[in-house]
Amino acid sequence: MYQGVDLIRAAPEGGSAPTLELLDWLSMVIARRLGVSCRAHEAPFDIQFAYDAARDQYYSSAILAQLAPRGEHRAILAVTTTDLYVPVLTFVFGEAQLGGPRAIVSLRRLKDEFYGMAPSPEKLSERLAKEALHELGHTLGLRHCDNWRCVMSSSHAVERLDVKESQYCGRCAAAIGR
Repeated sequence: MYQGVDLIRAAPEGGSAPTLELLDWLSMVIARRLGVSCRAHEAPFDIQFAYDAARDQYYSSAILAQLAPRGEHRAILAVTTTDLYVPVLTFVFGEAQLGGPRAIVSLRRLKDEFYGMAPSPEKLSERLAKEALHELGHTLGLRHCDNWRCVMSSSHAVERLDVKESQYCGRCAAAIGR
């Protein structure tokens, strides 16, 4: 278990980055759920290098490889507004190193506006918290859980993300010592 999580804003140079207010809120959620220190950093991380023009998306694995944890025993979570992908999938909500200190989540497909609906800040916050906790669970060594309510269950559609809870099931919580 790491002792803390650093949240960074990831955006292409000149592109829009998540607000510091959103990252501050997310840091409180993570600190409360995982029992670790959590802090948001102001300086954005440039992810232009990971852009794939043919897909009009950013390659999340390339971004993960460039993230630098800010100290031993700390994880780093990048939050971006851009659309992410891995080659075998159309998109991903996020990605993390299994048992490693790096993770990233995207707000792009968590927003109701992406699906042609009216904005819902409450739903966006709930989805972001679930996805961040899911990816951080991977950094702690957790794999996908077969309990559909667990935050570690796999989500390949936003509707699936909506029905799971924002907490780890008993088995997953025990595996990370929480």
